[in-house]
Amino acid sequence: MKTTSSLGQILAMTLAVLMFTPILQVLIYKAVPPPITILMVQRLIEGKGFRYEWRAIDEISPQLVNSVIAAEDSGFCEHMGFDFDAMEKAAKANERHPGKIRGGSTISQQTAKNVFLWPGRSLVRKGLEAGYTFLIEAVWGKRRIMEVYLNVVEWGPGLYGAESASQTYFHTSARNLTSQQASRLAAILPSPLKWRAVNPGRYVAKRSAKIGARAATVRDDDLSACALR
Repeated sequence: MKTTSSLGQILAMTLAVLMFTPILQVLIYKAVPPPITILMVQRLIEGKGFRYEWRAIDEISPQLVNSVIAAEDSGFCEHMGFDFDAMEKAAKANERHPGKIRGGSTISQQTAKNVFLWPGRSLVRKGLEAGYTFLIEAVWGKRRIMEVYLNVVEWGPGLYGAESASQTYFHTSARNLTSQQASRLAAILPSPLKWRAVNPGRYVAKRSAKIGARAATVRDDDLSACALR
C-alpha cells in the first residue's frame, strides 16, 4: 500500500511540474528577457557564433514592426495566436508541392517556438507550441509578444534580434532602421542562413520590395497598433 501511495504522489508531483513549469516560464519572461534559446545553443555548437543584444520595443524602429507584420503575419493584431485560414492555405499548398514546405505559423506561434522549444516539425513540438502560444497570448499580450519576437528571431548565422542584425548588416541601431532596411530584414526571415539582407539576390530584392509596399499598408491601415501603443 505504501509503495502504491508513494508512486501516486510521485506521479501527482510530476504532473504538477509539467503543468506549472510552462506557466512559470511564461510569467518570468513577461518581465525578463530570455537569456538564451535552444536554437541559439544549437547554432553555437554548429560553429555559427553568437550575437544577441536585447532592445525594448521602444528602441526598435516601427518600420521593422510594420515590415515583419507585412511579411509574416498580416493579421497579428486581429487573431488570438492562430490564423486558421493561413494554416489551411499552407496545408493545401504543401499537398500540392510536398517538396516545398510552406508555413502557416503566426508571429505568436513563432515566438512560442523560438523561446521555449526546439526546431522541428514533430507533432509533439507542434502540440507544445500551441500550448505556449495560448499562454503568451493570455499573459504577455501583443506588444510583449512582438518585443520578444524581434529580439530572439534568427537573422543570420549567429545573429539574434533586431539590434544585432541592424548593427551587422547596416551599421546602425535598430532604432534608426529605414523602411528599406526594415523590409530587407523582414524579407530574409524565412531563410536567414541562406538569404542576404545586404546585396541581396534577385528573389530577395523582389520580395523586399513587395514587403515594403505591404508595410506601408500596415502602417496606413493601423494594422500594427497593438504592438506599437
